[in-house]
Order: sequence, then structure tokens, then C-alpha cells
Amino acid sequence: MNRALDVALAALLLVVAAPILAVAALAIRLESRGPVVYRQRRVGRHGEPFDLWKLRTMVSGAEAMGAGIYVLEGDPRITRAGRLLRRFSLDELPNLVNVLRGEMAIVGPRPTVQEQVDRYTDRQRRRLEVRPGITGWAQVNGRTSLPWPERIELDVWYVDNRSLRLDLRILLRTARMLLTGRGLYSESLKQGWE
Repeated sequence: MNRALDVALAALLLVVAAPILAVAALAIRLESRGPVVYRQRRVGRHGEPFDLWKLRTMVSGAEAMGAGIYVLEGDPRITRAGRLLRRFSLDELPNLVNVLRGEMAIVGPRPTVQEQVDRYTDRQRRRLEVRPGITGWAQVNGRTSLPWPERIELDVWYVDNRSLRLDLRILLRTARMLLTGRGLYSESLKQGWE
């Protein structure tokens, strides 16, 4: 999708999601101490770092506990509200701010952490040729159930074949997944930085 469509869609979705964000923020604050919005350094287009915005789904200071930045299946650091937010991918709604800031797109490879990017092969680095997205080809084709190298290959395929038609197909599949409660990032990860 081109930048103008990304901005228009992100702005519209933020307005529509405002009541959901307000309820989610209240639930987060009532359940645990700490900020409502969580920021984590990720790698964007051309390897540029940026702060990814998400709703906080874990106890405050979780990166200094347990598995650190990785989220494991049944992770006790995830709050009750956080489990619900993750199930429906509502924790990703603040990513729309990243889209408005030009750091992300609606559709593209999910941004990851520098530690993972440092291990990329030259071919895998191709996924950095486009803005990272809120949803993408890997997310609608198996998401976290896929091994990490396979997810990267799907992202590289997307970079080679991206088009408005493909982006619309990804958005439709994303909507279906969200409506059925099969959130795109809700399953805990063994490689875990989503």
C-alpha cells in the first residue's frame, strides 16, 4: 500500500479503535502498576531503529525477569488483561501511531529486534527493503507456528511480489483471523519478540 493509503487507514483505525484503547488502558492500569503503553526498540526499513508502540500485556519490568525479551508459552509475566489483548491482537493497536510517524506500514514484514537482524544472511536482509508492517504475508500464512527461517522466507517473497492486490489480500485474511479470535500474535512464541 502506498504511504497515503497507510496514513489514511491508520488515522481511521485509530479513531474507530479509540473506545477499545480507552477500555484496554483502564484494564491495564487496574490490574498492574506501570505504563499503559510499552515501547521496544525494533529495526525498521534499511536497518533504521525505532521504538515500537504496543499496549503493555506483561507485568512492568518483565524484560528484566524470566526469559527477558522473549515470550514463552504460558509465560507467567503476561497479565490477565494482557492475555485477552494478545488473543485478539489488540495490543498491537498503538502500532498505528508508528504508521502515522512513517516508521511502519499497515502491511509488511513484522519488525524484529536487532539481535535477530544481526543473524540475517544477505538474502534475509532483503526484508529490510520495505517498511515493517502491522500485518504481513508471514502472519497470515502460519505466523508464530512457523519456524523463524520460514517466516523470513515468506517476508522476502512478499518484498519480491508486493502489490496493492497482495496487500488487500493480506488485509482480508488478517480481518478474518481477528474476527475469529485467532489473533495474529496471540500465540506465545518460542523465539518470542512479537
